[in-house]
Amino acid sequence: MKTILVTGCAGFIGWKVSHTLLERKVKVIGVDNINDYYDPKLKLWRLGILKKFPDFTFYRCDIADYKKLKAVFGRHKIDAVINLAARAGVRASVEDPWVYLDANTKGTLNLLECCVKNKIKKFVLASTSSLYASENMPFDEKSRTDTPLAPYSATKKGAEVLSYSYHYLYGIDVSVVRYFTVYGPAGRPDMSIFKFIKSIDAGKAIPVFGDGNQTRDFTYIDDIADGTIRALKFVGYEIFNLGGDHPVKLNYVIGLLGKHLGKKVKVKRLMMHKADVRATWANIDKTKKVLGWRPRTSLEKGVKKTVDWYFENKKMLDKLKWQE
Repeated sequence: MKTILVTGCAGFIGWKVSHTLLERKVKVIGVDNINDYYDPKLKLWRLGILKKFPDFTFYRCDIADYKKLKAVFGRHKIDAVINLAARAGVRASVEDPWVYLDANTKGTLNLLECCVKNKIKKFVLASTSSLYASENMPFDEKSRTDTPLAPYSATKKGAEVLSYSYHYLYGIDVSVVRYFTVYGPAGRPDMSIFKFIKSIDAGKAIPVFGDGNQTRDFTYIDDIADGTIRALKFVGYEIFNLGGDHPVKLNYVIGLLGKHLGKKVKVKRLMMHKADVRATWANIDKTKKVLGWRPRTSLEKGVKKTVDWYFENKKMLDKLKWQE
């Protein structure tokens, strides 16, 4: 594939996927609305890196705006779409569900319509492990996902089933990739690992919801980007888990951060949110078999790389407005 349209290209995962494609000499049409869910300066920093590549073209565009999106598609011959534009955040979706419906569900519908009108046959949709809710672990792709606990996961489920409809009606080949707790350099400031790094480095207590014994299947950003690009393979309609396949307790991650930062960690305990799940764990057997993918970066190595990046870019990060 010569030209890929990547939505959410200035976001954490979208940036890494775009960067990896560009390094592989693939042309990238990047779309992002640069919203202010977290400080846009970090998104602009990521975008600045992508703009150094001659094969990168950027459009500031909201995928919920069908008219503007249609114009972008009309300017290029696009071979595939990777939809990484989304409103993220489980807790925030409870406060403002409407913006999640626009970005996650309506935006996906707009992209699918553009694919039909421009005869684009491959569509990769980023989804979430949050859909599995309280199902038995490890979660496999056939586990129930019709009991989402928050609007974030509900709107992602809406995007998945719309994608199936367009596969059935128009023959679009769809890969849905469900991500499990993505972390790494240039990550979102609202995510736990980066909030923890910032607070520990500043000598502040870190906010921990619950007792810290909840487990997450942390997955390093480079592995996620590789899996997402592998999902460009023509498969019909398939769902793939992209997870570390090695769930660990949050307290263990906090210990690693303290070790690499060389600081004693202070903790402020908070009540777990009703929409939070106690544990996640990906069954990745299908992804290994069909896409030939497996995570390559251990949590220990990934956390060290993330902390190292933080110190290397501390001057830029200190200028960001961080959420408490």
